[in-house]
Amino acid sequence: MNLGEQLALLKRGAVSLVSEEELSKKLSSGRKLRVKLGVDPTSADLHLGHSVVLTKLRAFQDLGHTAVLIIGDFTAMVGDPSGRDSTRPTLSPDEVKANAKTYQEQAFKILDEKKTELRFNSEWLQDFMAHKLLDTLKRHTVQQIMEREDFKARLRENSPLTMLETLYPLLQGYDSVAIKADVELGGNDQLTNLLMGRKMQKDLGLESQVALTVPLLVGLDGTKKMSKSYGNAIALNDAANDVFGKVMKVSDELMLSYYELLTDEDLAKVKALHPMEAKKSLAQKLTARFHGDEAGSAARKYFEDTFSKKQLPTDDIETISTEPGTTLSEIIVKSRCVKSRNEARRLITQGGVKIDGKKAASDAPVKDPPSFVLQVGKHQFVRVNLV
Repeated sequence: MNLGEQLALLKRGAVSLVSEEELSKKLSSGRKLRVKLGVDPTSADLHLGHSVVLTKLRAFQDLGHTAVLIIGDFTAMVGDPSGRDSTRPTLSPDEVKANAKTYQEQAFKILDEKKTELRFNSEWLQDFMAHKLLDTLKRHTVQQIMEREDFKARLRENSPLTMLETLYPLLQGYDSVAIKADVELGGNDQLTNLLMGRKMQKDLGLESQVALTVPLLVGLDGTKKMSKSYGNAIALNDAANDVFGKVMKVSDELMLSYYELLTDEDLAKVKALHPMEAKKSLAQKLTARFHGDEAGSAARKYFEDTFSKKQLPTDDIETISTEPGTTLSEIIVKSRCVKSRNEARRLITQGGVKIDGKKAASDAPVKDPPSFVLQVGKHQFVRVNLV
């Protein structure tokens, strides 16, 4: 790619770029850039929202640059205040370690592991806190830290803001110093932290990094950012059929944003497609990214057979056995489609449970047929044998 094409690819879907002139200069230098992404392993599972910035990092990798993925095992125990209206719960070392392992496994579904430099910021932040923090604090003012809108909002609302949280931007900024980042990526709520890295590098006589931020992906509800806590997320470790089915729930209006942020597809060609075909293509691409091409194709066939052609699935579904006369709610719990009988009964009452395609009327003992397909919700199917 020429410089213009590289810039177009890297700027695609970006919210802010500080600055394009500096990025052009770095790209034109001919050297392999060090592109940083710092992530705090605050949860075990990643979702498509996390994959937006990982996809941008992969774009730099594909252009021949080095992706430096920093696992914030130290900063996760501090808690990133960005975009928060309350203090984020801090994690224990054991929780951080467990989450970090899962994060790596899922991140490398997107990144090329062979082209990724994996670092943990406890490598340098423990020494920073012990020997360099006081000198760093002398170069930064309270006014500078309190310019952040999220901090201002919390003070206005009299929400506690800990001294530890006010140090967080300095810790993230020092990550950039430690690994000599040329570019740092982040969500658009991270811009002030990325700019802190630029300042700290300049203070120490280093070339300042470029800061590039991407949007926070809107979830399946079409309004809030994607989050497991909001119930609107598509997890990277969801089963292939679930990834496909959830992507198909994305609204037509939101679909183009998903294409822009999660793929390198030509948006003009996408707009020319029938919306249903465009959505199926998107679902297949994203499923294949996390589960492989074969699984992507199979998930599409499963969806079309099950929902478009109204056929019950016959292959690739789990089979369980139970005694005749077992109540339907017990069977649903045994199938692991839900965790409790109360939840199972609620789904039955709402018409969300079917036996061989017909809605179950009540939580009655099931005595026949001897073998049937149980459907729970829209996407969960289990074959049940009464023996």
